[in-house]
Amino acid sequence: MNAAVSPVSAVPRVRELLVHQQRSIIGSGGIVVEGRDIGTVVAPTARLKIYLTADPSARAQRRSAEMTDDHDREVDTVQADLLRRDAYDSSRVTAPLAAADDAVALDSTYLTLDEVVEAILALAQQRVSGVRDG
Repeated sequence: MNAAVSPVSAVPRVRELLVHQQRSIIGSGGIVVEGRDIGTVVAPTARLKIYLTADPSARAQRRSAEMTDDHDREVDTVQADLLRRDAYDSSRVTAPLAAADDAVALDSTYLTLDEVVEAILALAQQRVSGVRDG
């Protein structure tokens, strides 16, 4: 499934339909949405945009651990697949992967899932209470 996402989502008509559907679901907000072009294309006026990153090796370790149906996948293979998708998504003409100018970068390389959630909740609380980043 992951291998098919990037090529299919790069088709302009598919992107048009998906963006329309995503915007319909998002409505006036109050929802958490994840995706490679959410902050730049789908919801560019969102109050909070987080560009979640991690070192490729950490991402590969995590993705490998998630793959329950293919225990034989080597972390190196998973990392190569992730890097290939990143390169493809970053260089495609339609909705390329990029951080929104006003996104908060959050590097999760050395964070646990709970720490990432805590950091995101803190950022959301700042935005709700009107506190701006320094």
